[in-house]
Amino acid sequence: MSDNRLIHDETAGIERLLAIMQRLRDPQTGCPWDLEQDFSTIAPYTIEEAYEVADAIERRSWEELKGELGDLLFQSVFHAQMAEEAGYFNFQDVVTTMSNKMVARHPHVFGDETRDKSAVQQTRDWETIKAAERAAKAQSGTLDGVALGLPALLRALKLQKRAARVGFDWPSAQNVLAKIAEESAELVEARDALTQDDVEDELGDLLFVMANLARHLDVDPEAALRRTNAKFTRRFKAVEDKLAAIGKRPEDSDLDEMDAFWNEVKAEEKARA
Repeated sequence: MSDNRLIHDETAGIERLLAIMQRLRDPQTGCPWDLEQDFSTIAPYTIEEAYEVADAIERRSWEELKGELGDLLFQSVFHAQMAEEAGYFNFQDVVTTMSNKMVARHPHVFGDETRDKSAVQQTRDWETIKAAERAAKAQSGTLDGVALGLPALLRALKLQKRAARVGFDWPSAQNVLAKIAEESAELVEARDALTQDDVEDELGDLLFVMANLARHLDVDPEAALRRTNAKFTRRFKAVEDKLAAIGKRPEDSDLDEMDAFWNEVKAEEKARA
């Protein structure tokens, strides 16, 4: 059983958190919910916590970020505890693996290589080192190692970056825009004449090319979409406020009225900019 003194010692740092996790998973005295979990049930929470970290950063809420980073750290501790119970590895192994990786990937900081090179060259060197790591894992294909569990838009971007490194890429954004027009036309055709599976397939193609356009424009598509989500949320809330001012809710209104208020909100934002 974990030492109660350590668990209640607020100065104990990571060792305290590890002891808390061990107690939560103790078969005799632990939490029933924590004991029921496994890697697959915890994984969605891990992803959710990573997004909440990104959300706190987006909102520049630094006090919340402290808590969200703690939540994300706890996810690593949870997975490591389950791995130790199964005999796979422990938290210290995680720390050692990460430390070794960072030292190996930064020879210009921790080794004999010079730091006198551009960020672009350092990025190329980083990719060369990662390619060697994949080769050591027998991941010989260009797209090997791109995690299946990534959000689809982010995975599309990573797949395209990998393909571009070996020359499988459009020369410019203009070529991508032409492809977007082509995929849009195919989507209309699918909508009018084909099955729902065909529509899904064509929409996926269009989204994939949109991610490629973002890459060519040096825009993070996830960040761009988060920004648009925030803008939509802000503007729709303003529309609701305008409706409330005349004693209405959205369900009491219609599209024409809400669209007129939407345009008012956009104009007001533009005037403030």
